Amino acid sequence: MSDVDNPTSTVSDLFAIAARELRTVVRTPAVVALSVVFALTIVGVAAAGSGARGGYVPLALDLLPFVEALVPLLGFALCYRAVLSDRRTGELGVLRTFGVSRPAYVGGVFLGRSLALVAVVFGSLLVAALTVPVLSPPDPTFLAINEAADSPVAFARFTVLTVVFALSTASVALAVSAAARTARQAIALAVGLLVAFVVGVDAAAVAGLAAGRFGIDAVPFLLALSPNGAFRSLVFGVAVETGQATTPLVSLLGLGGWLAGALFVAVVAAWKPVE
Repeated sequence: MSDVDNPTSTVSDLFAIAARELRTVVRTPAVVALSVVFALTIVGVAAAGSGARGGYVPLALDLLPFVEALVPLLGFALCYRAVLSDRRTGELGVLRTFGVSRPAYVGGVFLGRSLALVAVVFGSLLVAALTVPVLSPPDPTFLAINEAADSPVAFARFTVLTVVFALSTASVALAVSAAARTARQAIALAVGLLVAFVVGVDAAAVAGLAAGRFGIDAVPFLLALSPNGAFRSLVFGVAVETGQATTPLVSLLGLGGWLAGALFVAVVAAWKPVE
């Protein structure tokens, strides 16, 4: 039977698997605990830092390094064993006997776990945004922006970009889960990619500039090679509007490429047999 013989059945299977994955996430204490830690960290930084007292753009800049580090961690924690666990328990084989297609299975896993991820990320940033009207003085004194530039719209753009960033990291983690043959291999791949995303590309850019291997104009293209670099460039180019003219499109293509490419890998590798 073809993976796309019955579109109606595929959609039905996708939503059924998504519901199953959402229940699994809610019933996993470690994931729930990590989600709570993420939310408390984001809200705590907003409340304790100086950003919220200056406005929405300063708050976004305060949160940016924490979001860059914590969102991939949360996304990987949610997804890096999703497919591998089903394969090792035999549940994936059962689903295949019922004619569930690879796109329906991977799409359902991604949808269910992404809903949980987006709920945590979006909810945390929403609460963080509420600290601005509570903590900021009547007349903001942040020197780098004016009242017109600093508005909830700027933070809304930051939030949307963060959600897309979270989805990209979740898709990469799902690809890791589909491609890995053992739990140890999945952990090794996940840790390696996390390190590469958080510090690897930035370190390569700095080293390349210092060695004179490329000019400053090539940096946006190099940063777009990782979800973290692409996300950071989009924040500076779109959310807080620092005037970067060429980076947003390059970074958007980079972030979208990771999202779509990783899902494609997950679909291709999903039926890999267990060793």
